[in-house]
This record gives sequence, C-alpha cells and structure tokens, in this order.
Amino acid sequence: MSREPWRPRQRCAPLIPRARGGRARRAVYVLLGACAGALLLAGQPLVPTARSLAFHFATLQVGELLKGACYLAEEVFHLDSRHHGSFWRALSTCFPPRWHGPMLLVCGSAYVALLSDGQQLGLHLILASLCQLLILALGLQKPSAVEMSEMSERSKQNVAHGLAWSYYVGYLKIVLPRLKKSMEEFSRANPNLLACRKTWKLHILVPLSCDVYDDLEKADSNIQYVTDLTETILARGGIKKRVYKHSLYAITDEENQLWHCAVEYATPLQTLFAMSQEDCAAFSREERLEQAKLFYRTMEEILKGSKECADAYRLIAYEEPEEAETHFLSREILWHLRQEHLEEIAVLERSHPHTPSTALDSAELNLQISVSDLPQPLRTDGF
Repeated sequence: MSREPWRPRQRCAPLIPRARGGRARRAVYVLLGACAGALLLAGQPLVPTARSLAFHFATLQVGELLKGACYLAEEVFHLDSRHHGSFWRALSTCFPPRWHGPMLLVCGSAYVALLSDGQQLGLHLILASLCQLLILALGLQKPSAVEMSEMSERSKQNVAHGLAWSYYVGYLKIVLPRLKKSMEEFSRANPNLLACRKTWKLHILVPLSCDVYDDLEKADSNIQYVTDLTETILARGGIKKRVYKHSLYAITDEENQLWHCAVEYATPLQTLFAMSQEDCAAFSREERLEQAKLFYRTMEEILKGSKECADAYRLIAYEEPEEAETHFLSREILWHLRQEHLEEIAVLERSHPHTPSTALDSAELNLQISVSDLPQPLRTDGF
C-alpha cells in the first residue's frame, strides 16, 4: 500500500518517573559539612561540645533500642507463625542494625568520661528515654510518603512489581518468542496487510488511568477487528491445551488508509483499577496512578533484559485527555506504527547505501526495449 510521506507530530508523552538517584544522600553530606562549618565558626569550647554531641548520639541509640523493644513485645506472640519458633530470629528482626548496641556503649562511655562533677547520668538517661518514648507514642517518627515509596521501590515490594513480573513470567515470556512466527505465517497468506516487518510486534497498551476496554472497537471506532493470529496451545498449571492467541486489528488513519497490527491491553491494569474500587484494598486514585507508572517502568526494565522477547513488543503508555476525544486511542497507536515504519526505512537505507555517482545506476539506464519479433533500432529519432 502506498502512503504519503509522514512527518512525526508533536506528541505529549506521559511522564514516567525514573528510579530515584542518590541526591538525598548527597544532600545529607552537604548539610553535614555546613553544620560542621557552623559549629567551628561558633567557637564553642571543645569539651562541652563533645559532651553534648556524645549525649545526642546516645539518645538516638536509646530511641532505636526502645523502639525495637516495643516491637519485640508484639513479635513474641507470633514466634511460630512468623519466626519459625525462634526467639533470636524475632530479636534480630526487631533490632536489625547490629551497631546500635556498640554505638550506645561508645557514646555512653564518652559521655561519662566527659561528665563534670555534680551531673547525674541516670537522670539524663531517664529524660532521654522519656523523650524517645513520647516521640514513639505520638507517632512523630513515622517515615514520610517519599521514604515509604523509596523503600518499597528499592526492595521491589510494590503491587506494580508483583503484577509486572506475573504478567511477564505467566504470559509475555510464553507468547512473545512465538509471535514473529505467527506474524510471518499470516503475512505469507496476506502479503499486503503486514508489509512493514517492524510492526510485527505485540503492541501493549498501558493506559495510566487503568481504564481497560474489553472490546477495542468500542473504545475507538477507527479500530476494527480483522482476525486472530495462529494460536499457541500449551499445558500450563494443570490446564490441558491452554490457548494463547492475539487479535489483529485495522487502524484507520486521517486519510482513511488502513494500518494493521496486533494490539491488546496490559490486563494487570484491570487489577489495579479493581483494587481502587474496593474499600478493603485501601487503594486511592493517586496510588493507582503511581503504581500504573511504576508498572510501565518495571515492564520496560524486565523486557529490555529479556533476550527471548527482544524486538517482539512495543509498550504504548498514554494518559487520556481530560476532555473526551473520539479517536484519541487510534491516533496514539498510529503514532507508534508510523514510528516503526520510519525505523524500517532507516534500517533499509543503512543496509543499502547509495552507490557513488561514478557507478552506473539501474534507474539511469532507461533502455527502450522493442516488443516486435523483428530487430528494431533502440533509438526513435530515425537514425
């Protein structure tokens, strides 16, 4: 099918957050240097300053030990179900950093060594413990939303991580390595529909709103179902002859030309949407959006590292406009199909570079071949 040259339109891509860097730790070092500089400029006597510093460090360690003791008071009732009946295992989970005890010992010893006459160590420890317990009771030491988000992302314990890995291991890793063969079989039977090999991929729609249509034709009238590709039949999880298949769709562009591709939604997004509708899930709309973005980023990282799925997929993440647009989805898919078409043209140009101007080009040899049985002159000017 002949198509007019296309220029990429300006597209508002969704903002997918990257993994957090080490800027927060670098900020700690900067502020630490600034505080140390301010302390030096203050010109305070060394001994009282060292004593105050040792006391503050000791207070922090006392707070951590008291918090661990409070958690241990709960965990001793769950030794069998959570800690395999081991008290020491419960103890190690309540006091994870092993240096709290030695740090408290060092700071306490330094504080005692720097004490002057008449000061009461016991009173200071009681006051420090009281302050730390008040902080715990009032919930003033809870991690912020950013801290919780960073911890869950670093430990790969988000809902999105679980859904992404389940989607990859339980579905994409099975179907994507077989997709090229299915597309090739269909292309041999229908050579005009899938002319561009770069579109021989599974186009996976990732709406960040998690609003997934079961019928793509209802989502956009410019998307029409054509047929199903060859089925993959496997025994999976005790199910005999489980069927995996993809649907081929025709996308109508602005000039009523048809572009064909295999496209479907990332179905785990339906789980995120359903969770946000259930009160017992305690999953807000903002959390759903954050998890949808994290799902896309995790899928991107997983598939980039998968050799079996290389060049067999294209993730299409998008945010639906606030004002409803009739053909927004088809335009989004078409943008990616046209990008793939341009990528194929670029690959062909690299594999078939232009010959030097001194060489004869077949297009320049415009020979006039006679169709008569008798020999005829090649020139038509009568000579």
